[in-house]
Amino acid sequence: QVQLVESGGGLVQAGGSLRLLCGASGNIFSANTMGWYRQAPGKQREVVAVIEPDDKITYAQSVRSRFTISRNYAGPTVHLDMNDLRPDDTGIYFCNYVAGMKDYWGQGTQVTVSY
Repeated sequence: QVQLVESGGGLVQAGGSLRLLCGASGNIFSANTMGWYRQAPGKQREVVAVIEPDDKITYAQSVRSRFTISRNYAGPTVHLDMNDLRPDDTGIYFCNYVAGMKDYWGQGTQVTVSY
């Protein structure tokens, strides 16, 4: 089993910054693919940023140059540094861990960006 716990969400004004943290425990291989996804009200869950076993990183076009994903193999933990936040970044942010054909998800952390 794998457990993922997110933290760091909150309410911030447009232009502000937040740092999200995902802690992983259980049957974890720290080099597996991990990432962040988000779901806005009334919309489908979408990818934000993913870091692969070889540390290849992929960002959604909408967050490129504003968000940075990083991994600490010791935890393992995955961070998402979010800068220049915009109201359309509002949503629940979920941590994701991939093990073979199975995806694991955390409970999510709410990010709200006000005008």
